[in-house]
Amino acid sequence: LSYCSSKPTSSLDEAWKLFKNLHNKEYNSINDEQLRRTIWEENVRMIQKHNFESDLGIHTFTMKVNQFADLTNEEFVKQMNQLKMNPEKKSNKKFHIPSNINLPKSVDWRTKGYVTPVKNQEQCGSCWAFSTTGTLEGQIAKKTQKLVALSEQQLVDCSTDYGNNGCCGGLMDNSYKYLEDNHGIDTNASYPYEAIDGKCRFNAKTVAADVTVN
Repeated sequence: LSYCSSKPTSSLDEAWKLFKNLHNKEYNSINDEQLRRTIWEENVRMIQKHNFESDLGIHTFTMKVNQFADLTNEEFVKQMNQLKMNPEKKSNKKFHIPSNINLPKSVDWRTKGYVTPVKNQEQCGSCWAFSTTGTLEGQIAKKTQKLVALSEQQLVDCSTDYGNNGCCGGLMDNSYKYLEDNHGIDTNASYPYEAIDGKCRFNAKTVAADVTVN
């Protein structure tokens, strides 16, 4: 990573210490910490500017510092976005809204009980697994009226034969095909998330639902 480190802002010393303690940050060297401090300070200033503009009504949301504040945007995208798109899969299908249906302008699926609490993929490029479980959790809740968190770790560990690469990326379509052939996905409680590539430990006795792809 090429980045120009500047002299730290002394007024942010305590905030930097708090950030490191809160998120258990440890760096490999003094130079590495200086680099992370520089990036963090730039993100802090960006957040402060955005929130000031939000108070003026320019934006409709506010921002705050989180565990990713010592990463550049490019680093964050590389680390967290490992969805592997299939360039060969194209569809000419279009969705047409039936003329006899009045659709609402917006829907908050959280209020309907179809969305589990926010999850954290951590230092693992498994966004594709969370996308897969998120869609299935909502469909299962709609059908059964029971919201159950599903196992992203099962997808990370067990679907490599279907073209997924664990923490190095994957595709939802591959995941659906694996789950259909596997006859189900475990609950997150029985197969919890670890944010690392591991050995497949699928247990048919703790399956939350079977999956059929039409």
